[in-house]
Amino acid sequence: MLKIILIALLPLLVILTQGFEKSTTQPPKDRQERSSGTMEKMIVANGSASIDLDVVRLSGTANRSAKAKKLQFEAQRDSFFTIIVFDKELRGPLPSGMPLIPQAAAPDLPEKLSASYGKLVIENLPYGGNYNMAVRDSDTGFVFFNVEGYETEYEAEHRSLNIRNGRLLVSPEFAEALGRSADVGTAVGQLNVTATMRPIEVIEVVDGEVKSAVLPPSSAPNAGTTPGPDVIVGDLSALAQFGSSAGTQVGLAVATDSCNLGIEPLNWFALPANDHPVIPQNLYRMSVGSSND
Repeated sequence: MLKIILIALLPLLVILTQGFEKSTTQPPKDRQERSSGTMEKMIVANGSASIDLDVVRLSGTANRSAKAKKLQFEAQRDSFFTIIVFDKELRGPLPSGMPLIPQAAAPDLPEKLSASYGKLVIENLPYGGNYNMAVRDSDTGFVFFNVEGYETEYEAEHRSLNIRNGRLLVSPEFAEALGRSADVGTAVGQLNVTATMRPIEVIEVVDGEVKSAVLPPSSAPNAGTTPGPDVIVGDLSALAQFGSSAGTQVGLAVATDSCNLGIEPLNWFALPANDHPVIPQNLYRMSVGSSND
């Protein structure tokens, strides 16, 4: 599934670049039109994030003595906050998320946000929506802020990704929880992210066709020392439903991100070759009582 998705992404590399509001690594036109090169799918190896909150606007009061709050987080290591890099140039994000680990106790925040303080995630949203990024509760999916206006930089030599000056806009559900529906879309802060990325898949493309795909070995200090499979499914995303049959059946599919936990590169051969891992997918309908509740 992942291989099919990545091949399909190739003609959309220029479109993917628009997934970030602004990039300082815009490729020249002749490079954009090339269909041969090295495509890397990258996740966050490590990183940090900061959220600067305008307490006055967030509280909805005129208390000008209130000070802005700077919330500091560490990015969860090996987060599937995923980007596509083509010939060392950033082409855009894929729907994915980066869990945030607070670096200090929760400050005085609105009750709803305070309850989710240790469970926040920065999410790259699916394409086609009003926003490309959001900050939400990782458990419930509750959206606190939509993010707009951010700038992105990717520095290939150090594989560093920077997201700067993202405006935090109060989401409709957070405005409702605050009891201030009129504050939907109000800018109440700024988001900044600095991350070191690492490739989980490297694909060589020649004239639009995949010639080879390699899953690089893990860079973890204890790689190869833990019993178990080297090749795993690290993440599931993009669950989609396709059509129906007589109103009783539907087709479902989900994308998979494969990872190599071993110490040797893994060659992933495309069909019709059969010398590559197989990823079974099983979906179950849970039924408890006549009302399925």
